[in-house]
Amino acid sequence: MRGASPSWRLMRIPLTILGLSLALATPARADRCGDLIDRVMAATGATLVRRTIDFAEFKAAEDVGLTLACGDLSAVGAQFKGPTLPAGYFALFGRAGQAINGLTAEAIAEAGRTARTSAETKRHSKVDAGKALVTCSVSNSADGPVTACAVIDKDDRT
Repeated sequence: MRGASPSWRLMRIPLTILGLSLALATPARADRCGDLIDRVMAATGATLVRRTIDFAEFKAAEDVGLTLACGDLSAVGAQFKGPTLPAGYFALFGRAGQAINGLTAEAIAEAGRTARTSAETKRHSKVDAGKALVTCSVSNSADGPVTACAVIDKDDRT
């Protein structure tokens, strides 16, 4: 400040230090989506392809794509293009689901198999898995059939 007294300049130093210490003492806001991304990658071995504030896309083994929506209610999906699902599709799907909601990977994989079998004739199917809903759809594209399954939380876990 131009023309400010020397005592005013000396007061600014403690005020600046106080402001910085308050800013540093405030706990950092948790990155819930980042935590879920880390858990999905650890459980599946997938690599992160793209991330936004509340969404992530991964590449997993056997050309399976994974997606994660991490808003108030989280959902993880597994997508595959091709006539025959890879042998590890449902195990991978189960591990990804377990990472976000704590249900067992086996229960999620079994619900996914049931929903996928039903979706072959109905195009879309869902199975209630307790605190989550497991859905699968089968559609046709120019490149062949596309299977997309998801585990969607029913309750807010925050």
